[in-house]
Amino acid sequence: MISTKPYGIAKRVVWEAYQQVKANRGAAGIDDETIADFERDLPKNLYKLWNRMSSGSYFPPPVKQIEIPKGTGGTRKLGVPTVSDRVAQTVVKRHIEPTLELIFHPDSYGYRPERSAKQAVAITRERCWRYDWVVEFDIKAAFDQIDHRLLMKAVRTHITEDWVLLYIERWLIAPYETEEGERVPRERGTPQGGVVSPILMNLFMHYVFDCWMARNSPNCPFARYADDAVVHCKTRKQAEYVMRAIAERLSQCG
Repeated sequence: MISTKPYGIAKRVVWEAYQQVKANRGAAGIDDETIADFERDLPKNLYKLWNRMSSGSYFPPPVKQIEIPKGTGGTRKLGVPTVSDRVAQTVVKRHIEPTLELIFHPDSYGYRPERSAKQAVAITRERCWRYDWVVEFDIKAAFDQIDHRLLMKAVRTHITEDWVLLYIERWLIAPYETEEGERVPRERGTPQGGVVSPILMNLFMHYVFDCWMARNSPNCPFARYADDAVVHCKTRKQAEYVMRAIAERLSQCG
């Protein structure tokens, strides 16, 4: 039987994505629908999502914006998609992850299969015996500041499927909805809390930092966890140069 849908997304793929979302649990989005609510009419809900994604008519709803306290003080803004949207994002993430994993740097440890913060700490500890100086950085509000044009340039370098590009672009501009019900448009960033956001962050930082470091400071090994990194240097002079160069690079990339 030949499908008349413009995009060939298998129903099985949507089902497997839902199973992953269910295993990860998570809070309700702006519709207040929990996973238990979603399951009450599961076949209909999954079919509707598959039908819209495979026809190109899926538009993500606004992302619920919540603020959680940070351990260092202040708050961090998280974006919580609806259950259905998390399934849709998981479909795309599962599709692009095998391709992007092949190009990611071995010392990128955040939000990747078979990698962890403990591994990043272990390799950093080992290198500290061989290098006397480190440059450490944490990009403030990194998920909120990603330049959409640069990100999509990186995405198109590796991903060619029209439906994937279509939905990633729609997720990037889906507005926030605050707890007061206000809609906030977005022109930058990808919501921290979205399923597809971490892999997009890693792709962005792959070009902004990882590849750039390999070209410009190949003698300074690093470990990066999303928007946090530690770079090892032999001397203070080298560390100060690297610190200035990283600051300039990050500024150039917005």
